[in-house]
Amino acid sequence: MTQRPPCSLNMDLTEKVVIETSTQKWEGSRAERVLRKPLEREYKESGRATSLVQFLPGASFPTHCHENGEEIYVLEGIFSDEEGDYPAGTYLRNPPGSRHAPFSKEGCTLFVKLEQFASNDRSRVVINTNEAPWQPGIGNLKVMSLHHFQTEHTALVWWPAGERFQPHQHWGGEEILVLDGAFIDEHGHYPKGTWLRSPHKSLHDPWVENETLIWVKTGHL
Repeated sequence: MTQRPPCSLNMDLTEKVVIETSTQKWEGSRAERVLRKPLEREYKESGRATSLVQFLPGASFPTHCHENGEEIYVLEGIFSDEEGDYPAGTYLRNPPGSRHAPFSKEGCTLFVKLEQFASNDRSRVVINTNEAPWQPGIGNLKVMSLHHFQTEHTALVWWPAGERFQPHQHWGGEEILVLDGAFIDEHGHYPKGTWLRSPHKSLHDPWVENETLIWVKTGHL
C-alpha cells in the first residue's frame, strides 16, 4: 500500500470525490488575510493542490515560484499581480517556473490548482470569459474552450434549463466545479460551489433542471 503523508487530502486519484464547498470553513494560509478551503493536496504547503482561495481586501502574497505551474479561475472580485488585474470570470495559467506576487485591493475568491502542469506545457494563458465567444456543443450546450494540451481539455460549459446529455465515459477522468445552477447525474445533485473529481473510465448520465454553468477539465487523471 502506498504511504500518504499525514497531511495529504483526497490524493487517491482512483476515487471519486464530491465536496460542497459552501459547507466548508475557511482556513488560514502562509499569508496574512489569505484564506483557503482545501479540496485535494499532496503536502500541507507544497506539491499538488486544488483549493478555493480567498484574498481579503488589501491582502497580498509574497513573491513565489510555481515550479509545476498554477491554474486559476477568478470566482469573485478582482485578483491582481505585477502583470495586471483579473476580474471575476478570468481564467489564468501561469506556466512551470513562473513567478509572481499576487494581491487584491478589493478582495477576491479564486479556484486554484497548483503543481499540476506537464513539464512542456509552457504557455501563459489569460482569458476573460465575460468577453470570449461561446461555441456550439452537443445538443443545446454551449462550450468555451480555455486550454488544450495533449489529453487535457479545460472548458466552461453552459447548460440550458432541462438539458440532458448522453451517457458517457471519461477516459482520463473528469473534474467539475459548478459555477452557477445545479449539475445532476444518477449519482447525485450538485449545487453551485460543488467540486467533483471522477476517476479514469468513470461513467455517468448528466442533466440539469435549471440553467447551469460548470468549469470542466478532462483527460488529466
